[in-house]
Amino acid sequence: MTLAADIKPIPLSLVHTDLAAAAAGFGDAFARTGFAVVSDHGIDQGLIDSANAATKAFFALPEDVKRRYVVPGGGGQRGLTPFGVEAAKGHAKADLKEFWHVGRELPPGHAYADVMPANLWPSEIPDFHDAVWALFDALDRTGATLLRAIAVHLGLDTDFFADPVRDGNSILRLLHYPPVPPETAGAIRAGAHEDINVITLLLGAEEAGLQLLGKDGEWRFIDAPAGSLVCNVGDMLQRLTGHRLPSTTHRVVNPAPERMGVARFSTPFFLHFRPDYQITALPGGPQEEPPITANDYLLERLRDIKLL
Repeated sequence: MTLAADIKPIPLSLVHTDLAAAAAGFGDAFARTGFAVVSDHGIDQGLIDSANAATKAFFALPEDVKRRYVVPGGGGQRGLTPFGVEAAKGHAKADLKEFWHVGRELPPGHAYADVMPANLWPSEIPDFHDAVWALFDALDRTGATLLRAIAVHLGLDTDFFADPVRDGNSILRLLHYPPVPPETAGAIRAGAHEDINVITLLLGAEEAGLQLLGKDGEWRFIDAPAGSLVCNVGDMLQRLTGHRLPSTTHRVVNPAPERMGVARFSTPFFLHFRPDYQITALPGGPQEEPPITANDYLLERLRDIKLL
């Protein structure tokens, strides 16, 4: 029997028309499951299609061409992280995936330039920059809107998160899960993990497989209708809220046998605080952790997942 998570879609437009209702709806979903399904998000489908086409064109390039865009010692923060490199925290086997990272574009001489490197753009795909950057920008604005509802749910000023995420070290990940080889030996597309960041926005993948771990210990599929996006709480927000909002364990399981030969693509956007933001637990949470800057926490976690 396949279990499904009890998460009903909530329109993002509610943030603009009835902020209290949006805060109650998203707050309930996040507090119960760490996840929410967002409908009516306003991101143009043509923009999404263009970014997906550019992504597929890049991953179809020969392996030696793709590997020109690996940044040695860069912790996978920009360019390509090849297949079989990243492993979920505590997992011996690497995930069955490869991915490309795009970060925020900063002006010359910006204070964060030493920790937020310049992006790479593959010259082999002419429209890659415009298509992918447009998606980054759209998801960045969508995340800021969603944080307004989260702030109200937490009893904070509506714009509480505006400064912490201004010039945030956010990442758009273009993910490619190739067809699963028969000799996986226990490896899966993405091992059980929690996200490092504040919130993650995930546009619907063409192939199923995303599951969350319920509080009852059961794995449940996340059923997101076409055209919606999935949002989940990351460890930074869990830490800030003193665990009032949980960063829930999730994974991407391998497909059914008849779909093993089909690749899976997805585009998670990892929304981050600015690097020097001090993550200090808000009062009233059940579990308080020591203060830490967003950048120090990020580096700590990148080591855990074998990217540094």
